[in-house]
Amino acid sequence: MNTRLDCIEINPPVKEVGTVIWLHGLGADGSDFVPIVPELNLPDELPLRFVFPHAPERPVTINNGYVMRAWYDIYSLTSNHRADEEGVMESIKFVETLIEHEIQRGIPAEKIVLAGFSQGAVVALATGLRYSKSLAGILALSGYLANAEKTLAEASAANFITPIFVAHGTEDTVVPYMLGLQLSDVLQRNKYKISWHSYPMGHSVCKEEIGDMAEWLQKVFLEK
Repeated sequence: MNTRLDCIEINPPVKEVGTVIWLHGLGADGSDFVPIVPELNLPDELPLRFVFPHAPERPVTINNGYVMRAWYDIYSLTSNHRADEEGVMESIKFVETLIEHEIQRGIPAEKIVLAGFSQGAVVALATGLRYSKSLAGILALSGYLANAEKTLAEASAANFITPIFVAHGTEDTVVPYMLGLQLSDVLQRNKYKISWHSYPMGHSVCKEEIGDMAEWLQKVFLEK
């Protein structure tokens, strides 16, 4: 069993009805998206626990081998070599351990959302599509589908109808907008339940996007 990663937790004032596990991007840490919780302005009838894990530290090839928090290594910025498959698979195990921990705490899998930004979105998708139990949803911001053919071949039927929120900035130069479009396209062609959003921004998050995420989370948790 994988060691459970250190995490920052934001717990609601009353008993939680679900959990959002949120994965940060390259070089950041779990604190990166903590400020987004109050900005979501979720209603009182949707008390959620937010779990923000810290990725392990590892050398990153495109950054001259500099050691930083990363869910996987990046060899180059070409589509073919963008994601280190071994690192992705290792991170999937870490995230599955976090999911299982939430289940042990009394939150069923179908009340757990996997969310992520950039590298975190890649791992959220890679984990969620493969996971053996149905999840509440997958939220992928400014990411892409790593090793798409392999991921789809290993996808679990349990999450074939799981809602997936995909968003990308049209001005993104870190993870090009084209990769977001390709992600949306491949999920739609494979009949996944995708909600696609684009925003006039770079590799970041904007106010409109936060509003759309909040609306989607309410649908996912309150309209089942």
